[in-house]
Amino acid sequence: MYALMAVIFVFGYLCIALEHPLKIDKAASALLTAVVAWTLLVLGADSIMPMIGSGTAGSSTNTHRVVEELRHHLGEISEILFFLMGAMTIVELIDAHEGFKVITDRIRTNKRVHLLWLVGLITFFLSAALDNLATTIVMISLLRKLIADRHERWFYAGIVVIAANAGGAWSPIGDVTTTMLWIGGQVSATGIISQLFLPSLACLLAPLILLSFRLRGEIQQPPLQESPESRDPTTPFERNLVFGLGLGALIFVPIFKTITHLPPYMGILFGLGLLWVVTEVIHRSKNSEEKDPLSVVGVLRRIDITSVLFFLGILLAVSALSSAGHLIQVATLLKDSLGNVYSIAMSIGLLSAVVDNVPMVAGAMKMYPLVTPEMLSLADVDELPWLSKFVINGNFWEMLAYCAGTGGSCLIIGSAAGVAAMGMEKINFIWYLKRITGLAFLGYLAGAGTYVALVQLAG
Repeated sequence: MYALMAVIFVFGYLCIALEHPLKIDKAASALLTAVVAWTLLVLGADSIMPMIGSGTAGSSTNTHRVVEELRHHLGEISEILFFLMGAMTIVELIDAHEGFKVITDRIRTNKRVHLLWLVGLITFFLSAALDNLATTIVMISLLRKLIADRHERWFYAGIVVIAANAGGAWSPIGDVTTTMLWIGGQVSATGIISQLFLPSLACLLAPLILLSFRLRGEIQQPPLQESPESRDPTTPFERNLVFGLGLGALIFVPIFKTITHLPPYMGILFGLGLLWVVTEVIHRSKNSEEKDPLSVVGVLRRIDITSVLFFLGILLAVSALSSAGHLIQVATLLKDSLGNVYSIAMSIGLLSAVVDNVPMVAGAMKMYPLVTPEMLSLADVDELPWLSKFVINGNFWEMLAYCAGTGGSCLIIGSAAGVAAMGMEKINFIWYLKRITGLAFLGYLAGAGTYVALVQLAG
């Protein structure tokens, strides 16, 4: 059963990675992998539990222990899922009110280099406040209004992917993997912002500076197509109010956690509840046809539930391997073969370009312990330099947040932002590999080098 669990997980992982050629949604593969993995664990409890040092107290006792493990992991996973659902709803509510026009309407240049820097920097900071997926959708919708040529628009969409992933890496709410580490207690909001802002900025600046010497001329804008009878669904007041409250609710979450010490999902639910009340009040005089698309009830129909189910499935599958002891063996193997925490984090980041970064980070969180001061005081002297990298805001966790967030940019299928861009613009995989992968890898190395240099200077 122990070996079969690993085989099932690898098979499920391959199905997830080959989602497009197989034409099977990765959420379905993740859910099946999770259920089969936990089923094998509970059926083989008597043989697997002794292998991980749980004792041999009898079949019923071991089965009960597996069920308790499942409940424990599900509680941790639910915190992440409720946070994501709340954040996704707030972003969709802002978009329904066309709140992002506050930003996008201010881009008026048609010079290639100017547009490159404007799109890159706006995406970088907007991704930190929202998340990389939502920001990519907003920015590509903007590019359609600014650039007529399809392949030139692809190029700028590639820059959006790099900028969105770089911006999401230094914010606790900017990327799902960073959010996972923040909710799990591996990093703090202030720690991740202060330590990863410069490396993430370097990840974006390296390709932008290189391209500034290569791009020349002006872009061709598409003709303005707006029917005379079309009108905005919201007034400027409603649009600005929802944008301000929504953005404020997202930014307030780390502050709420610091003040109350409640989990982040409580902060996001508070913000969602507040927005819900406000939108009900400002639209109460409208008829149902006008009100429904602008209400939380209407927006909930647009939430990407398949992504939530994917996260549920893959996190449950990884937790099954954690409970069975597989991840401890992998962690030991990486330590013995690579030794350096920076090398381990960078290898995980590059792997996340091939497969999804969520299971990569979930696996790392289960493979390596979050070291407490008490654990350090009891540790052997020779182990102290290694274990100190795994304390809260330790070098490994910070480097992992950066690498998992930005490494996915190297391939268009390696991040949620890339997949969104691919779907919206029908970007060719090989085209991205030729034109964008090199730029993304340059930025990835620049940011990683910046982080290591900062650590050496501080030490």
